[in-house]
Amino acid sequence: MEALNVSCFPSFHSSLISARNPRNKFENPICHIPPILQKNWSSPRTRGWRADFKIFSSVSSALGVSSTEEILDFSAPGQEVETERQGEKFDWYAHWYPLMPICDLDKRRPHGKKVIGIDVVIWWDRNENAWKVFDDTCPHRLAPLSEGRIDQWGRLQCVYHGWCFSGSGDCSFIPQAPRDGPPIHTSKKACAATYPSCVQNGILWFWPNSDPQFKDISSEKKPHYIPELDDPSFTNTMIARDIPYGSCSICALWYHENCEDACKISYCTEFFNYLLEFDMANNEVLSCTLKADREGGRPLEISIEKLDINGFISNQLFGDNFFVPPCLFYGYFSPGGSPKTTSTSSTGNKDEPVSSVKPQRKALLIFYCIPVSPGNSRLIFASPRNFGVWIDKVIPRWIFHIGQNLILDSDLYLLHLEERKIRDVGSTNWHKSCYVPTKSDILVVSFRRWLNKYGGTQVDWRGKYTGLLPPTPAREQLFDRYWSHTVICSSCSLAHKSLNALKIALQIISFTTIAIFATTKQNMASVVARNTMVSVAVLCFLGSKWLSHFIYRTFRYHDYDHAFR
Repeated sequence: MEALNVSCFPSFHSSLISARNPRNKFENPICHIPPILQKNWSSPRTRGWRADFKIFSSVSSALGVSSTEEILDFSAPGQEVETERQGEKFDWYAHWYPLMPICDLDKRRPHGKKVIGIDVVIWWDRNENAWKVFDDTCPHRLAPLSEGRIDQWGRLQCVYHGWCFSGSGDCSFIPQAPRDGPPIHTSKKACAATYPSCVQNGILWFWPNSDPQFKDISSEKKPHYIPELDDPSFTNTMIARDIPYGSCSICALWYHENCEDACKISYCTEFFNYLLEFDMANNEVLSCTLKADREGGRPLEISIEKLDINGFISNQLFGDNFFVPPCLFYGYFSPGGSPKTTSTSSTGNKDEPVSSVKPQRKALLIFYCIPVSPGNSRLIFASPRNFGVWIDKVIPRWIFHIGQNLILDSDLYLLHLEERKIRDVGSTNWHKSCYVPTKSDILVVSFRRWLNKYGGTQVDWRGKYTGLLPPTPAREQLFDRYWSHTVICSSCSLAHKSLNALKIALQIISFTTIAIFATTKQNMASVVARNTMVSVAVLCFLGSKWLSHFIYRTFRYHDYDHAFR
């Protein structure tokens, strides 16, 4: 269970950001670390930043004085929005967005996904050996291509009228067109809209603009690269889940506020003390006797090092965390590491945070929080580590997902309702209703600051939605795991089918044993044999009932009651 433990501690991010020389495969052209990591204090972009954020490093939470109130004390209503209008504005449609982990995509069928309000279809083009991302609309009658199939020639086929499309989006075949007539399938109107896509860090990404001028955007700009996700010495277990909160006029990255709220996550885990004791037993934690009350949390020393249109960096005792818009938040954690001594240097053409301390055991907390539609988002989470790697080779991936889904369930209902309350207050007025007095709130405040100043106070949906949040569904639908995770996870989907087959097999064995027992004459079987048959029947029946309950709670629906946790 060590892997599950590590995935729960964002408050213990490491100072040991990798300084090793990447393997050759990491030397391929990759995305540079964003300018946010370049500590250029004289930059015009950050000229007015120091005064705004000096409170973060000057006020001690131990004194009970607010470390965030000054930052929220806007001098006049609408000042933050006005600042954004006059200055730089974040373009939500000029960045890469993650779609799904590659391990959860089936090459035999198309997959329909929605990101930032755009319906796309993902499919494997075996003729080009590449994943393709199209607009999920057939140009014929606007039927969803995701409901289609991959035909025998490797083309994407719309099952409504059979139109077929190649990997470039060109229409290859129209069944209704006369064979000896004009080649109407070559018309541009018959082509499917295609989006630029690429695979990086085991995730399929797409660029949300189908204009042909962006066809080769991947050669000019790539998604933010995290070397540890490709390093074979690290584990690489991911989870993807659709969440019924996270967008609307508040922002599609609402989950960032939960992930970045270090105080919240530092005490939510039930394995916290166990991990400390385990590391201390191996002399790999430096006199860290931290005991976190599960409900009360603890004081945290956090500061913001830099905030601009490219995101921000936060400093904690054990390292730095990074917010890279539009949807990435990650940080480092190192059991047995020393307090952070990181610095920024340039190696070749790529800027990398480095450490003067030799890295040993290291783990990362990586959150891709993807806007889907108002009131809906998608989370891709990974926690690669270079210790306990054997655990991932022994324990199935779906076992790890049990604990990770439970953590998501613990906050799901709270954030779903909280989002609606913030919506009623207004995204530019939330600080007037929320009391955020401690340093543990700085990450949430900083994200709100970034969103209001650069992000337009919300995700740019380009007029596709009215801004109203969908109504709150029943808890059975809100906490649904089957459609939000199981069906889109290759590991959990296979486990769900396999365990259901095992359940049916146990039921068959139970009923068959009972039938044999009932038809066998007493003088033809010994007492031991008859008792054995009865025991087998009862055990198989009880096993099938327990398995049925386990399958339902693990893969379909699991209500979370905080009163009994």
